[in-house]
This record gives sequence, structure tokens and C-alpha cells, in this order.
Amino acid sequence: MAQISVEVNGRPYAVGCEDGQEAHLLDLAAMFDHQVRQVSQDMGQLGDTRLFLMGALLLADELADARARLAALKADLDRAQADRGRAETRAVAALETAAKRIENLAREDA
Repeated sequence: MAQISVEVNGRPYAVGCEDGQEAHLLDLAAMFDHQVRQVSQDMGQLGDTRLFLMGALLLADELADARARLAALKADLDRAQADRGRAETRAVAALETAAKRIENLAREDA
């Protein structure tokens, strides 16, 4: 297990993570630090606990919005796939009808 130091709101924190996940954890910490600094800028110094809570709530809100958008996109994709399936079925039926007409015309000419 790796041990790294992340900085949030100007303070270092030692954090453990799985080997190989250090860069990812640093990216996450930078994202959280940005949120905390934004809260601090908007609301003033509230103390680390309240700043961290507000930062975490804002990130959770963004995550909830992203999940809702993802669910809507998945529903759109499901509808599009169903529409495509129905269109393919209609196209196959139209081709079969056309093939039968061509066969009938060929028989009549023979």
C-alpha cells in the first residue's frame, strides 16, 4: 500500500492508497481542493470541517447530476436501439415483399 501526501486548502494530509493509484488519488485530491477553495472564496473561512463538508456536498451534487444525465442518455440509447430494431424489422419485411413481387413478375414473364 502506497502512502502519499495530498494538499487540501493549503494543508498537507497523508493518505494511503493501492500501489499504482497514486496519480489518480492526486487528481481526486486536486478536484476536492478546488471545491474547498471555491467554497472558502464564496463563503469565507468556515473551518476545515465545514469547508470539507460543503466541498463534499458540492461534489456529491455534481455526481448526482452526472448520474441523472447518464441514466437519461442510457434511456435515449435504449429507445434508439429499439427504434433501430423496429426499422430493421420493417426493412426486412419490405425486402421480402419486394423479392416476392419480383419472383411473381419473373414467373409471369416466363
